[in-house]
Amino acid sequence: MRQSGAAWLNVQAGFLDEGNGPVLQPVPYGAMPRLALAWLSTYAKRHSSREIPIGESAAEFLRIMGITGDDGRRYTTLRKQMNALAACRLQLGYKGRTFNGQPVEQFDAWVSNRETGQRALWPGVMLLSENYFTELVENAVPLDNRALHALKGSALALDVYTWLAHRLHRIEGRPVILYWTNLREQFGQEYQGKEADKDFKKKFLIALRAVLAVYPQAKVKQVTGGLMLMASPPPIPYKGQ
Repeated sequence: MRQSGAAWLNVQAGFLDEGNGPVLQPVPYGAMPRLALAWLSTYAKRHSSREIPIGESAAEFLRIMGITGDDGRRYTTLRKQMNALAACRLQLGYKGRTFNGQPVEQFDAWVSNRETGQRALWPGVMLLSENYFTELVENAVPLDNRALHALKGSALALDVYTWLAHRLHRIEGRPVILYWTNLREQFGQEYQGKEADKDFKKKFLIALRAVLAVYPQAKVKQVTGGLMLMASPPPIPYKGQ
């Protein structure tokens, strides 16, 4: 559960069939599901399709996403987090209205045929839910895949990049000032204690510097007590701009 002001988000773990019945998955976390969801969303919008091919293995999907390197731990992490992402359910609430949703409607997992030792029983496919797909088509902001790859080592940096990509180009008129307490409420609720804001600020500024290096159009200035956000173009211009 995360809450920021009047808005809140609840992510619930779900079950997934891994070939031999239901298995309870963890709540998705870390950089890998963020990268995967960004790639899936981009593919869905670009190809106007809810059904997305994800290959016959975690290694193949990493190659599809453009992430190279033979790393068994990365394959294991991707498989675990893709399963968690496919199974999770979301609740969003704001001032009396609650939305119950699920990004993924159907997931054909990377299940090998253990009896014959053959590859996956069928090619991996992920089907996005109708509501999530409609929201993508109508409101999604294009993200730069090169920036995502550059930030793939930090979940916080990926969150900050995505947030600025959506937020800055919607600012009209005067700049917006956000204070460290508000930013910690949104991005770092795990920071607690007497030095919570100070500790969060230190980590956030490191992530912000990395983000601004790959999103130089972003106009963000550190001011006393927080950050000033100014109207900026999105990382990738919309078609027609």
